[in-house]
Amino acid sequence: MSENTQAPRADLDGGGPPRWKVIGPGLVVAATGVGAADMVATLVAGSQYGYALLWAVIVGVILKIVLVEGAGRYTLATGKTIFEGWKTLGKWTTWYFGPYIILWGFVYGATAMSSAALPLAALMPAVDLKIWAVIMGLLGFVMVWFGKYSFFEKVTAVLVGIMFITVVGLAFIAVPNIPEMLKGLIPMIPEGGVVYTLALAGGVGGTITLAAYGYWLREKGWYTPKWMRVMRIDNSMAYVMTGIFVLAMLIVGAEVVRAAGVTISGGDKGLLELGDVLKAEYGTVVGNGFLIGFWAASFSSIIGVWNGVSLMFADFWGHMRKKPANHPDTLTGGKYFKFYVLWLTFPPMVLFLLDKPIALILAYGVLGALFMPFLAVTLLGLLNGKRIPKAWANRWHTNTALAITAVLYIVLGLQQLIQVLSPHWSLFPRATAKAVVACNKLHATTAFAFRLVI
Repeated sequence: MSENTQAPRADLDGGGPPRWKVIGPGLVVAATGVGAADMVATLVAGSQYGYALLWAVIVGVILKIVLVEGAGRYTLATGKTIFEGWKTLGKWTTWYFGPYIILWGFVYGATAMSSAALPLAALMPAVDLKIWAVIMGLLGFVMVWFGKYSFFEKVTAVLVGIMFITVVGLAFIAVPNIPEMLKGLIPMIPEGGVVYTLALAGGVGGTITLAAYGYWLREKGWYTPKWMRVMRIDNSMAYVMTGIFVLAMLIVGAEVVRAAGVTISGGDKGLLELGDVLKAEYGTVVGNGFLIGFWAASFSSIIGVWNGVSLMFADFWGHMRKKPANHPDTLTGGKYFKFYVLWLTFPPMVLFLLDKPIALILAYGVLGALFMPFLAVTLLGLLNGKRIPKAWANRWHTNTALAITAVLYIVLGLQQLIQVLSPHWSLFPRATAKAVVACNKLHATTAFAFRLVI
């Protein structure tokens, strides 16, 4: 049974005034969103361009605040989940979201477990990486299967604390160049830096988990519009904290990796390489400390996804089965929730035995590239017109911010699609030349648009 089984328009606080607490759904969604990919992208950007893209980190924080605030505002203003809102936009949303959440969960489960296992395998190499990955998946499974939201929230806060002590502490040890950081606040795109600029502006924490925010508001007991101000504080403070964390990684890239003259590879293994650089520069304690922070960032994503996306799936499947809103089967601990927790944990372990299942990874990459544009565009539809009470509808500045966000994520999605498909273009020789031309035009158009804006 769910921790909260009351109807979503009734507050569980006895009618008391809404109060914000530091540990809340915002911290959960932000911590879940910051994973190894964000850390590596920021690290590489800092090592290649120093502080020149600091402004893009700030833009990224603002965009995520806008997106998550929109998701939270829709839930509080209407009493509906984000999936209920998507259904009102047409059947196409269900046809997209259904296959996406199934395929995404299967591939992400393996990716998340492997990411959390990497630093542990580096710290304790006597245990095989695959065994660590299975242990991480099982640990996340047990915590989410048996734990209530309040427990999950506290564990997330502890992991965030570990992340901050290690990564932000490392940034202080690296001694940031303050004058250069201030120069980085002036918007500019360095030569060849369009992709990194887009990645930093659009990738400061989160994909599908951004849409889970409304579900965590429900779990917290924040149901009605009276929580609107608290929700906005919660969301803003959480992403400011995320921005500080990402800034710390930028400092490490600029001051440590760049100074060491090494090249950090893409993917999770780039963080292991950073651990080696830190050991050589500052000693074993600092290097191992960073690996612990790497683990905390990765494991927080596991338990966040296992909880939040399982709630989204339970809501989706409940509507497919025509269950009434807030039916026990669709809530935390319900059978649909438990099915998806199982789906995230055990079937993905098969991927540990396979050598890159190309078709599956391709499909996952294509659908993943389209989710953030999907979220931004659908929020524009949900937060305007008759789908939301007029008092909580978008104002012109919010629509402008969401429109810019939507355009950015469409461009990012196209970039990601090209990146996913490019290794396989040789299979389609006629399409390859056209794809290369399209890629070049996209880069040129994006760079021109960014320079017009900044």
